[in-house]
Amino acid sequence: MHPSGPHTLWFCLALALPAVATAQSPAMPAGAERIDAATAWQACLGQPDAQRLACFDGWAHGQRQLIEAIAQKAQSVEATPTRNAAPSAQAAAVRGELAQALATTQPERADGALVSGSAGIVGVGLEQGCRDRQFSDLSRFWELESGSSCPTFGLRAFHPTTASIAAGDHINRLPTSPNPANSAITPIDYGKREMRLALSVRTKLAGGLLTPAGGTLRDSLWAAYTQQSYWQVFNGSLSRPFRNTDHMPELIYVYPTTLKLPGGWLWRYSGIGLAHQSNGQSDPLSRSWNRAYLMAGFERGNALNLQLRLWKRLPEDSAKDNNPDIVRHIGRGDLSLAWNVDAKNTLRATYTGSFNRYGSGRLEWTRSLGDGWGNSFSSLRLYTALFHGYGDSLLDYNFKRTVFSIGLSLVDF
Repeated sequence: MHPSGPHTLWFCLALALPAVATAQSPAMPAGAERIDAATAWQACLGQPDAQRLACFDGWAHGQRQLIEAIAQKAQSVEATPTRNAAPSAQAAAVRGELAQALATTQPERADGALVSGSAGIVGVGLEQGCRDRQFSDLSRFWELESGSSCPTFGLRAFHPTTASIAAGDHINRLPTSPNPANSAITPIDYGKREMRLALSVRTKLAGGLLTPAGGTLRDSLWAAYTQQSYWQVFNGSLSRPFRNTDHMPELIYVYPTTLKLPGGWLWRYSGIGLAHQSNGQSDPLSRSWNRAYLMAGFERGNALNLQLRLWKRLPEDSAKDNNPDIVRHIGRGDLSLAWNVDAKNTLRATYTGSFNRYGSGRLEWTRSLGDGWGNSFSSLRLYTALFHGYGDSLLDYNFKRTVFSIGLSLVDF
């Protein structure tokens, strides 16, 4: 009689398990003793980067082989006729053993706690990819490792996507520029209070372009789009217009690095990008420029990360230059330091400029407003920001002001 029904799989696995349950974990560092598969990965800790990652890859491969061996043996047994159609006692006994064998496909500490990404563990059997929080923020953000990577052509967050109320100490009612064609002659009675709406998304175009195909690290090519609008929603006398909307498409290439620096810092990535920014208005309010930039990211555990960009403005015809002195006011780069205070609170400080009397500073605080239903993680956050200096918007590139914003951030940084 051939086994059938819901007990078939348990019957087959019960017969197959003895042949594979004693299989040894994959190759560990030389001289390592045989240890339980659920904690065998711990022998990889303390190894140099390359050996450690290879060790984890080997451990993961071994666990997959274990499960595949069970499945293959089960199929072979299922095809063999037997008179004992459903040995329920034997099947019940093997359920616990099988569950334990399957559990070894996940890294677990001896105390049963989850493994932290700060330990340098590459996740196994996890399908969250860029949403897997065992990896650091920078690793997930730029998908620097195979385990923290998500498919191409999916939308990701880039800069904060926010809806907030903004109040400034001044408002630019008469935008000017050294180019006479780009200087307004009639002031507009804008109000100091307005809505600030920001949308920023990106998509991965390709991954693994220059990094080894069988390695753990992954480089990537990205396309991004950021839009920021100031809406005079409180200004009924002007029929609540949009004062300015900036558009910025970008093309970005990111390469992962693992260089250890003093103080526990790690150089996490390097990259290059091209950006075009314009406000889509006609003269005299038209503003635009193009730039190429180099960037790098550093992290200290998952509590601190530092990101640096240095850019070069691409030349254009001086007669058509809407803002010839934009580099003097906005500068030649920016520096951003983020601190994950705890699971709910993040502080970020950003300086943009050239360390002269121009430039700007922005301080941002986000706080998670709770988790989602069940075991999901909420990306809804309270968002507050304080800006001071030049370039809060492209139309205000040479206008200095202080702005406080408070609202909601709909996605993570």
